Amino acid sequence: MKRIVLGLLAATALSVSAFAADDKPAVIYDLGGKFDKSFNEAAFNGAEKYTADSGVKYREFEIQNEAQREQALRKFASDGNSPIVIAGFSAAAAIEKVAAEFPDTKFVIIDAVVEKPNVRSVVFNDNEGSYLVGVIAAKSSKTGTVSFIGGMDVPLIRNFACGYVGGVKATNPEAKVIQNMTGDTPAAWNDPAKGGEIAKSQMDQGSDVIFAAAGGTGIGVLQAAADADKLAIGVDSNQNGLHPGKVLTSMLKRVDVATYNAFKDAADGKFTAGVNVLGVKEAGVDYAADDNNAKLLTDDVKKAVESAKADIISGKIKVHNYNTDNACPYK
Repeated sequence: MKRIVLGLLAATALSVSAFAADDKPAVIYDLGGKFDKSFNEAAFNGAEKYTADSGVKYREFEIQNEAQREQALRKFASDGNSPIVIAGFSAAAAIEKVAAEFPDTKFVIIDAVVEKPNVRSVVFNDNEGSYLVGVIAAKSSKTGTVSFIGGMDVPLIRNFACGYVGGVKATNPEAKVIQNMTGDTPAAWNDPAKGGEIAKSQMDQGSDVIFAAAGGTGIGVLQAAADADKLAIGVDSNQNGLHPGKVLTSMLKRVDVATYNAFKDAADGKFTAGVNVLGVKEAGVDYAADDNNAKLLTDDVKKAVESAKADIISGKIKVHNYNTDNACPYK
């Protein structure tokens, strides 16, 4: 009997060891780098949490140009890494090509849909989270003028802007919303100086709350608003702590959870391909409340945004998604 038990234990240890050996996750960050305090850093945080929880290390790569997306994907896949998470809609063409070449490798793309049997596509209802921070902006503005600064002018970011305008207008129909995009190339994601310049221009037009959905460029927006004693709204990661008391809130986009779940699901043998849509109901997007902005979120503001949040979850409020028709009905 003792031999049988020892044999079972040995077999179990061997299978666990083999399973761990197959657990070789990797993550590829988009332009702007993993420490952009925003989108990429959220993916990094998810990967770090997985390592902290499991003890399994991951590989990573920060692309410096467009061509490196495909190169990094192919390199990691060739080395046996799986799952491979890549952040950013711009990776769609690369992952579609490489996923076909490595059908046994699991891939995850965030912010785009790639229909392959070995690809999980994670997309967020950014419009819903942006609606919530729009409510907060409208309730907090003293001038009645708020604004939005996007990174690269693409439908994804137009969806943020549309949701934001929707939340503002639902709260204060007379409010004015100024909108600007940083540029139409990937460089727009990592230009803090230009972000600061646009923010100053908007503040000169009366804006006292600025929502930046612009990756690393947004860091310059937050800085300019803080310097002018105005309020800014962060994005993707919780950016409230960058300028405590000056960042009104942050529109949380749980890229960290998407990355963590991809790694864990693969390790647990529960990985599924297909499209995952994460909105307010799924806790995929939200607004950030912590000690850094506690004094800014008054009871009146919290009541309004929590009411809007409940109505989105129940379906009473349906926030328009710009991606469905490339249009925004909120004026």
